[in-house]
Amino acid sequence: MTIDEFIAEGQRSIDGTLDRLVPPEAENPATIHKAMRYSLFAGGKRIRPLLALAAANAVADSSPGIEAAACSLELIHTYSLIHDDLPALDNDDLRRGRATNHKVFGDAMAILAGDALLTLAFEVLSKLETGAERRIELVRELAAASGTVGGMIGGQVNDLEGEGKFPTAHLLKSIHRAKTGALLRASVRMGGIYAGADKHQLAALTNFGEHIGLAFQIVDDVLDVEESSEKLGKTAGKDAAQHKITFPAVYGIERSREMAERERMAAHLALKAFDDRAERLRELADRIVHRDA
Repeated sequence: MTIDEFIAEGQRSIDGTLDRLVPPEAENPATIHKAMRYSLFAGGKRIRPLLALAAANAVADSSPGIEAAACSLELIHTYSLIHDDLPALDNDDLRRGRATNHKVFGDAMAILAGDALLTLAFEVLSKLETGAERRIELVRELAAASGTVGGMIGGQVNDLEGEGKFPTAHLLKSIHRAKTGALLRASVRMGGIYAGADKHQLAALTNFGEHIGLAFQIVDDVLDVEESSEKLGKTAGKDAAQHKITFPAVYGIERSREMAERERMAAHLALKAFDDRAERLRELADRIVHRDA
């Protein structure tokens, strides 16, 4: 199976599982379910669930039920996008090539849709058909990655409070290792945990996740400068307009690209102990760094 086939098959599997997990649009109260599904099925690449699937594959030959655990990551990610686009935060009109959730359903329903996806993520984990100890570990992992201390929300707070400040490498690192990196790191860790990774395997996956999380954000910042809104599916140039602290702002475009490449290579090296079993993770790392949208 090629990497393109792996991605396509994984996306179909994740989309099918999400469709099963999220209440249908006709389910009362219908408006909230329409709003949840509007953003959830807007054409996301499913990078986080794919990383979880690939990490599980690196640890075990088979991990039945891993798709539901992987979907919890997409539920959290989508909730964060809905809230991030709100007028009180980034105030954006475009996401994944469509009008943002609050532009279609209003601010109140968008807030509730994000809340509902966040809540559902942990309901999904609580119902996994695996041992109670492993379920608890997965819940703990996702909660920490989504939270305030070194997690996504903490990174978003630093991002908001950093607007207009002088861009420094220290502030940049504090923002993005938490805002973007934490959930990407959790993606590979949760895949490993679900598949029964030992402490050495989990340490290697964590190391990989750290490097690829940083690489993802570097490339994201560069694309915001270089690509059009049409290509990105979101408003281009927004970081500079809002005086956000980004890698190009601190290091410039060329050095940022070099840094992303170094992180990609470090991510590959982190997986050395897995040999060929981690080839999908390496290929996903390559796609993340070499993407153009």
